Amino acid sequence: MTKGRVEAFSDGVIAILITIMVLELHSPDGAEWAALVPVLPVFLAYVLSFVILGIYWNNHHHMLHATKQVDGAVLWANLHLLFWLSLIPFGTGWVGNSHFAPLPLALYGTVLLFCAIAYTILQTVIIAHHGMTAEVAEALHHDLKGKASLVLYAAAIPLGFVWRWLAVAIYVTVALVWLVPDRRIEKTLRRSA
Repeated sequence: MTKGRVEAFSDGVIAILITIMVLELHSPDGAEWAALVPVLPVFLAYVLSFVILGIYWNNHHHMLHATKQVDGAVLWANLHLLFWLSLIPFGTGWVGNSHFAPLPLALYGTVLLFCAIAYTILQTVIIAHHGMTAEVAEALHHDLKGKASLVLYAAAIPLGFVWRWLAVAIYVTVALVWLVPDRRIEKTLRRSA
């Protein structure tokens, strides 16, 4: 099967998720600077989640660009990823409205962890079904950033109950590490072209 429909569907779902999140932002009551203070946590949670969704969209695009073909397993793995991504607006709303309280922060981290697991599964399924060139598969095989992200998310979840701002710092750090798209794919594609 061709990959065009998978790309288009995934792009649409991620665009809808970002739209849902922005619709949850409400203007503050009042017209002075102090009126922004109560909505600041909601806005900061939105910014972080927007960046995270953008990172997934960008890296998903790069991975599918390097994919030759898809099959049923890839379609299901992609839907699995989209399921977990679809929970980001809920986690974002709860963590922002609660001002980063420990339980919502743990749930938010759990969603992020399962998004990362789902992305890893999708990448593994694509490689396993020979949907990528051998060069790209080899480049992705040593996925230190991906493995480190899983460990950091898993560590941040319980940490949020003890040092919540450290957990938030870990979520932000993982996002910053992934802010630049996965260059391994780009480099490998340029070499093989």
